[in-house]
Amino acid sequence: MSEEQSTRPRWRHGRPPWAREWREGDARPSWWPANEPFPPRDWPRMRPRFMRRVAFFAFLAFLFFAFLVAVFVTVLINFFSPATRGGPHPIVFVIAGLFLLMVVFNMGRQGVRRFAAPLGDLVDAAERVERGDYSVRVEARGPRSLRAFASAFNAMSARLERSEEERRRLLADVTHELRTPLTVVQGNVEALIDGVHPPDETHLRAILDETHVVARLIDDLRTVSVAEAGALPLHRESTDLGALVRDIIASFDATAGSAGVMLAVDTTGNLSLDVDPVRIREVLTNVVANALRYTPAGGRITVHATGFEHDVSIAVADTGPGIAPDVLPHIFERFTRSAESPGAGLGLAIAKSLVVAHGGTIDARSEPGQGAEIRFTLPRGTAS
Repeated sequence: MSEEQSTRPRWRHGRPPWAREWREGDARPSWWPANEPFPPRDWPRMRPRFMRRVAFFAFLAFLFFAFLVAVFVTVLINFFSPATRGGPHPIVFVIAGLFLLMVVFNMGRQGVRRFAAPLGDLVDAAERVERGDYSVRVEARGPRSLRAFASAFNAMSARLERSEEERRRLLADVTHELRTPLTVVQGNVEALIDGVHPPDETHLRAILDETHVVARLIDDLRTVSVAEAGALPLHRESTDLGALVRDIIASFDATAGSAGVMLAVDTTGNLSLDVDPVRIREVLTNVVANALRYTPAGGRITVHATGFEHDVSIAVADTGPGIAPDVLPHIFERFTRSAESPGAGLGLAIAKSLVVAHGGTIDARSEPGQGAEIRFTLPRGTAS
């Protein structure tokens, strides 16, 4: 081995540390964010496109460099060669070369600005989103990839803004709904402590009833949240929805009779379906209870259950005052109810979340003064 080879630095694994940093997956560059995986998760998919772009720009750089060399050589030949004396002055070639250089430089600058300006807008918008400003939007301009990126960013910002609005509204609604029972409990307990009320069964039961209201509200909110998140467990089994509908309507006979409301059931077709009978009972109970709440004495509630080839449809129609046009689009949202209606306004929201969890759909139709109809459809196939 020669002296030169012996003094040459020897790196572990035959390459320097900075090469190891890029080549091995267990190390990352010092400038790479600590909370991001290296290499990026999408790198195998992004690498071919990235390398094609690198090769394209490298080819353009090579052509530009070759052009400059050709201009320089041409200028030298025209300047020193006797054969070219009497022809165009060499300064003409210099000026032409400088002009072309300025044109190419300007085109490159415009290309960089076309890419950098919208990218800078995206960075600024992302920083505003990080600070909690979800109303920010960016203009979709520049190359196609950046326009797609801007559109995706705007869609993300819109979803974040809606989620933030729903969170604030939910917090306000829950606070409002909890205030009433907690105020009743607090007042009764203070009256018992001060000796205003005797600690008898009547006053203690009033407190217990309000705790049941709070517990029911919490359970309902949990059901809606879990179902909307797609995490609600369903225990499916073959169920005769016709028998289930008749059983539920029978459970409302006493309540409807005392309110002077007639109940009717109409079933048609094959109503056997693989569903969670407990959850579907809850859906139909909430819908019928809602119809009974708004149907005046002398009115009628009819439940139509119809079996089709691919699904089963259940409709609950009443002869009440109907749903106001401004309320109808929000009828399945949380805490939507009229001012004089009891309850928290979660019944139909729960019904929708449970129907959607089964892979079905639910909608409401109404004309003011002509009653309302709430219809939900359940597919015969098992929802994923």
